[in-house]
Amino acid sequence: MARFIITTKHTKNCNGIRIEPGMCVEVITQTMSNPVSTNGGQNVADAFMRIYGIDIKKAGCLNMVELDVQKIS
Repeated sequence: MARFIITTKHTKNCNGIRIEPGMCVEVITQTMSNPVSTNGGQNVADAFMRIYGIDIKKAGCLNMVELDVQKIS
């Protein structure tokens, strides 16, 4: 199992959703691969919905340009 911290890099206002830099979530996965690119980023999208109540996919921010991924363990 691997633990990742995913943090937004930029301010973005798209489709009625505002993203601020520094918004972060923690995701635990069964694999060691990047959770943004694995399974369509669904774990990351679910975490942002759970913590902030925003749909990061709808905002167009579920990609490596907008997100910083750090592997913790």
